[in-house]
Amino acid sequence: MEGCDAEPDGAPGPLTLRRYQRYAAGGSGLIWYEATAVTQEGRANPRQLWITAANVGAFRTLVNETRAAARDCWGTAHDPLLILQLTHSGRYARPDGRPRPVIAQHNPILDPRLGIGPDYPLVTDAELNRLQDAFVSAAELAAAAGFDGVDIKACHGYLVSELLGAFTRPHSRYGGPFENRARFLLEVVQRIRAQVPAVFVTSRFNAHDGLPHPHGFGNDEEALTEACELARRLRALACPVLNVSLGNPYYNPHFGRPYDSPIAWAATPDEHPLAGVARLLQAAATVQRAVPDVPVIGAGYSWLRHLFPHVAAAVVSAGNAALVGLGRMALAYPDFVKDLAQNGALDPKKTCTACSGCSQIMRDGGRAGCRVRDPEIYAKEYREGRARAVSQSKTGPTQSSGPAPAEASRS
Repeated sequence: MEGCDAEPDGAPGPLTLRRYQRYAAGGSGLIWYEATAVTQEGRANPRQLWITAANVGAFRTLVNETRAAARDCWGTAHDPLLILQLTHSGRYARPDGRPRPVIAQHNPILDPRLGIGPDYPLVTDAELNRLQDAFVSAAELAAAAGFDGVDIKACHGYLVSELLGAFTRPHSRYGGPFENRARFLLEVVQRIRAQVPAVFVTSRFNAHDGLPHPHGFGNDEEALTEACELARRLRALACPVLNVSLGNPYYNPHFGRPYDSPIAWAATPDEHPLAGVARLLQAAATVQRAVPDVPVIGAGYSWLRHLFPHVAAAVVSAGNAALVGLGRMALAYPDFVKDLAQNGALDPKKTCTACSGCSQIMRDGGRAGCRVRDPEIYAKEYREGRARAVSQSKTGPTQSSGPAPAEASRS
């Protein structure tokens, strides 16, 4: 879950350190750090993390402070696994606060939402080849900082995710048949495994994008044939864990994060949030059955509030996922693991309320967190962001991380 609170050079800021210290002190056994850009032009916003040779020391401090918080609260026997997510934001790149799309294919559904015309250039194969080098270099820096593993982000419509669904990318080694569409992700994983042995490599990928064929990955939403094949290919490259998500937050946000209230100017989905939870659980189960010897992390639990441990226990007991990941819940309730371990239950007054407040702060260009459970910092961020967005809506385009109409619902 991104906090959008990095320094201008991409280094972790004070709130970044605070967030991960809270996760570690809360008892989490695996901490999957937020999207970190591998190039300046690939940042989703000016406050997104970006790892470089110049700031790798700050990332090393982040790792050390996270581990220290875990030791201080739980003793030396508790050493959480730390994974850094590496990304390029692709069509949603906004490194200076304005849209700077890098697109792998033209998409008649998504292009109009960003004002991308039919003549807008595609990223070339040569540029993608060089971008592979950037991912490998970022993995080397992550290893130097002390992370245990790196994740090549392939979900939610960002560049690597879009490549997986690039059916209509013409005359390219990165488009068309599955072998080509999966090439970038698999080659980067293979190269990091060979060239950066100090870290393991994995991926958080969409089981399906929820876009109609041929404009997205995994269009067979029931069988998830391509997602299962991708999981098998990643297993063959020795990925020790996989992380499954769904959808595109700029098109069908409820696919990836079922909620009760949408962000401003967005429609409420015409399905109950439990349908979204079930969709996410089923996706993880399908991929887990395809690779039964690789732990799969499932998502979609935060909407269930204090009841999620019961559902999670049933899922794990049935072999439908090996691990349970919490995103929005972790922002709201960073010590949920501690409370569950010590009390056998969660406190309903500390859980995520599925209000989309954290997403709203991000879209309004603020530093994201839970305005309900962490109001000393984030209630002010929310109010200021809303005031700024309303003011800008009266004078011109907002400087949020994506256009509000892109949040329209789709069942």
